[in-house]
Amino acid sequence: MLATLNDLIWSKILLFTLVPIGLYFTLRSGFVQFRYFGRMFGVLAQGFSHRGSEATSFQALALSVAGRVGAGNIAGVAVAITLGGPGAIFWMWLVGLVGMATSFFECSLAQLFKTREPDGNFRGGPAYYIEKGLKPLLGAGSKGLAYLYSFLLLLTFGIAFIVVQSFAVSTSIEGAFGVPSMATGVVLAILIGIVILGGVSRIASVVEIIVPVMAIGYVGLVLFIIATNLSDVPAAFSTIFRHALGLEEAVAGGVGAAILQGIRRGLFSNEAGLGSAPNVAAIAYVAHPGQQGIVQALSVFIDTIILCTCTALIIIMSGVPLGDAATDGVILTQTALAEHVGDWAEIFVAVALFLFVVSSIMYNYYLGETAVDYFFQDNKAAFFAYRVIAIGFVLVGAMVNLGAAFGFADVTMGLLALVNLFALVLLSPIAFRLLRDFDAEFRAKRVPVLDPEAFADLDLDHAAWQLHEADEAWLEKRRQDRPV
Repeated sequence: MLATLNDLIWSKILLFTLVPIGLYFTLRSGFVQFRYFGRMFGVLAQGFSHRGSEATSFQALALSVAGRVGAGNIAGVAVAITLGGPGAIFWMWLVGLVGMATSFFECSLAQLFKTREPDGNFRGGPAYYIEKGLKPLLGAGSKGLAYLYSFLLLLTFGIAFIVVQSFAVSTSIEGAFGVPSMATGVVLAILIGIVILGGVSRIASVVEIIVPVMAIGYVGLVLFIIATNLSDVPAAFSTIFRHALGLEEAVAGGVGAAILQGIRRGLFSNEAGLGSAPNVAAIAYVAHPGQQGIVQALSVFIDTIILCTCTALIIIMSGVPLGDAATDGVILTQTALAEHVGDWAEIFVAVALFLFVVSSIMYNYYLGETAVDYFFQDNKAAFFAYRVIAIGFVLVGAMVNLGAAFGFADVTMGLLALVNLFALVLLSPIAFRLLRDFDAEFRAKRVPVLDPEAFADLDLDHAAWQLHEADEAWLEKRRQDRPV
C-alpha cells in the first residue's frame, strides 16, 4: 500500500508540481534567491544585535538547519545515489535552487501571519497563513484545510521523521561501536526528553551551539578529503552530470529513477515547499517578513548545495559499489569515508550523525508541538502528552527497518507538500505584494520595516507586529517622509 501511494504521489503528482511551482516563484520574483543572496548574511548578522525575549534570526536559522541537516544529508543522499544513481544529486541541486525561492515565500508568509502567544513568544506557520490568508477565498474551508495541514505535520515530523532519524543514528552507532540499537534509542530518548521538556527556548539555545559545530566539523572533514583527492573532483562532478542527463546509466530506470529519487530525497533533505521551516521562521523577531524569508532561503542553500554535495562527493570518489543493498543508507556513507581516511571514519560519522539527529529530533518535536498547539491552543496537558509520545517514538525508531520508516515518511511528506503548495499558489498575490514592499525598501536604501497599516486588509495579529524601539523609529520616520 505504501509503495502504491508513493508511486501515485511522487511519480504522478509531485514530480509535475514541486519543481514547476518553484520555477514559477523564481521567475515571477525576478530570481529573488539570487538577487538577495549576498544580503542573506547581512540580515543574519542583524540577529546578533537583536534585543528582546523573542528568538533571533540566527536561532531560527540554526533550528531550521538542525531539521534540514541530519539523516537527509547523510543517509538520504546515500539512498538517492543507491536507488537513482549519481545523477540524482543533480536533481537534488535543482530542487534546492528553485526551492530557495519557494522557501523565501512560505517563510515570509509565516512571518506575516504569525501570532504572539501569552508567554510573549511567536507561533506561526502554514496552518496560520492557510486559515487567515485563505479565509476570504475559502471561507470556513480555510480552517478545515489548516487542520488537515496540522494533522499531516504531526504525522510527518512529529512522528515519522523522529522514527527515521532515530533509526539512522542507532544503525550507525551499532555499525561503528557494536552498541545494540535499543541501547542507543534509550540514551537518545533520555537526552531528547531533557531538552524538549524545557520548551522552545531551551531547544533554540541548544541547537544554536550544536548546529555550527556539527556542520563545520563535517564540512571540514570533506574539505580535507577533497584537498587530498583534488584530481578526482572533476571526474566526480562529471559522473553526476552524465548520469543526470542519461549519458550513462547506473541503475534500472535511468534518468527517470535519478529524477524521482533526486526530487524525493531533495525535498526530504531541504524541506522547501513542505511548509515545515515556516513554523520555525515564525518564531523569530524581524522588522520585515522578507528578512526571515531570505535567511531561510540560505538554510536551503546550506543544506542542499553545500552539505548534500559534500556527502555525494565522498561517496562517488570512494569507488564503493553503489548498488549493494548491504551498504544502503548511512552504512554507504560510513563505508565511503572509511575508504578515504580509514576505519575511524565509521566512528566520526556515528558521532556526527548522533549530533545531527539530536538537533533534528528537537526540530521535529517542535513542529509536532506546533501542530498540537494549533489543535489544543496552548494546552499544557496536551503538550506533556505529546512529549511523552515523541520520546516513545525515539525508542520505536531504534527497532524498525529503513524501508518502513522511509516509506511511511514519504507518503505523509508528499501529502503535506501538496497541501502547502496548493495554499502557496492561492496566496501568491499576497506573497508577491510582500516582496514588492521588501524590494521597495531596498531600492529606497531604507532599513526594511513592515508597516502593518499597508496590510490593513489582511487578518494580521497586530500584537505580533509591535516593533522594537529602533525599528519603530525607522517606521515613524518613513511615515513622516511619505508624500501626502
